[in-house]
Amino acid sequence: MILTRLAKLTNGWSPVLRIGLLVVGLVLALGLPWLIYPPVALDITAWALFAVALDLLLGYTGMLSFGHAAFWGSSAYATGLIAKQVGLPFYFAVLGGALVAAALALPIAMLCVRRSGIYFAMVTLAFAQMIYFIANQWRSVTGGENGLQGVPRRFFGIDLTDSFYFYYAALPLILLGLLVAWRVVHSPFGRVMVAIRENQARARALGYPVDRYKVQVFVLSAFLAGIAGGVYAVGHGFASLQEVYWTTSGKVVVMNILGGMGTLWGPVLGAGIIVLLEDYLATAGIDAVGLVTGVIFVVTVLLFRRGIWGTVRHLVRSRARDRNSDRAEAEEPESRPAPARQG
Repeated sequence: MILTRLAKLTNGWSPVLRIGLLVVGLVLALGLPWLIYPPVALDITAWALFAVALDLLLGYTGMLSFGHAAFWGSSAYATGLIAKQVGLPFYFAVLGGALVAAALALPIAMLCVRRSGIYFAMVTLAFAQMIYFIANQWRSVTGGENGLQGVPRRFFGIDLTDSFYFYYAALPLILLGLLVAWRVVHSPFGRVMVAIRENQARARALGYPVDRYKVQVFVLSAFLAGIAGGVYAVGHGFASLQEVYWTTSGKVVVMNILGGMGTLWGPVLGAGIIVLLEDYLATAGIDAVGLVTGVIFVVTVLLFRRGIWGTVRHLVRSRARDRNSDRAEAEEPESRPAPARQG
């Protein structure tokens, strides 16, 4: 059955290796502000969740969206407005912004899921540009070109003006989003997502309502992107038009391809590389950030077709498969021909 075969393909890591990777990831997340500038560490985690959110759609369901900046940015604005106007702690503001992103994604998804390939990508891009136009023109709410400034970091009376402490206050939200993505991928729902990516017609023939699954994945992806966008807005204290611009959508797609689509770890790695590279180039005074990242992207696509993490995972699985094959051949008893009867 198609889902059984896909389950075997997506569960190639051994349990020990998975736990080891998880421990290393948690330790690195906890120690990141000690290793690099805390605002940059927060950017890495926010973009990592954003990239994982898109990976659910692109890597696991096979739907390329060039409009995910609409959900990252709309949540950033909604989070800022809730935090400023209502005065709620930023946890509730971020979750409120994520709900706004999910509500915005629902009608867009229902209109887009019947398209596929480049048509789906272009329709999502068109909707994202509509959101950008609204954010630019609705100056009384969004601030227009000046952006929404002065977003507070309220958290039950605790002073979080220091970015170091805010990182640890916001980290549980990021980890919660990553946990949701991991749980979805390793559930029967996630198997159906991969089945749709591999063979949409066969998944429909097996009785799965493909369009409904696509809508659900799209909305979930927007919700997780909204959490990331809300944390990013509170961390920086403002939301700008850059958050809803099409280059933001392209940037998160590059993170997925660079790290490896359909891996969860790959988008996290891609986000870390891009954010650190941009910070290094900006600190060094190099203006050609897009040129450098573009060259790295092209080299990665040419040398690592599965992305960096995807290539590593493929090599590990290939070696494990070869070892298992050799072990099976060694344990198999040799078949000897029966002696000929003498007449």
